[in-house]
Amino acid sequence: MYYRLTTLRFQCTGCGACCYGDRESYIAVSAAEIERIRDYLGLSPSWFRRRYLVRIAGVGRGIRLESDGRCAFLGADGRCRVYAVRPVQCSTYPFWPEVVATRGAWRGEAKRCEGIGRGRGVARQTVEVELERARVAEAAIKTEQRQR
Repeated sequence: MYYRLTTLRFQCTGCGACCYGDRESYIAVSAAEIERIRDYLGLSPSWFRRRYLVRIAGVGRGIRLESDGRCAFLGADGRCRVYAVRPVQCSTYPFWPEVVATRGAWRGEAKRCEGIGRGRGVARQTVEVELERARVAEAAIKTEQRQR
């Protein structure tokens, strides 16, 4: 893993670029994350499901992206409307296995995220904690999928 060979620098600028995806993108969420977000917004389960969730084949449910690729929770001001309860997928960015695996992947992601390469170096232990959080969340989602 690239992050073990160097010190990664990252400082979020709040630009919101990480809140966009393409047609194949989605935001993976567990049932617990769905409930936390729904409660935070004060919405009924059925309204929340219709407005914000999509079914992802082989994965379960995900947060819907708008037609322009933006997350349904990204406000017009460029800020996350559910930041306090955002999914682990969001809170661990950019420390995802596929992003920190190689120098090329890290630099490639820097073309999308202006915060990569900025600020102080991030301790290797911090990166590893975020990678583990992402791994645990992904495993929980897979377990939920198998139980359905």
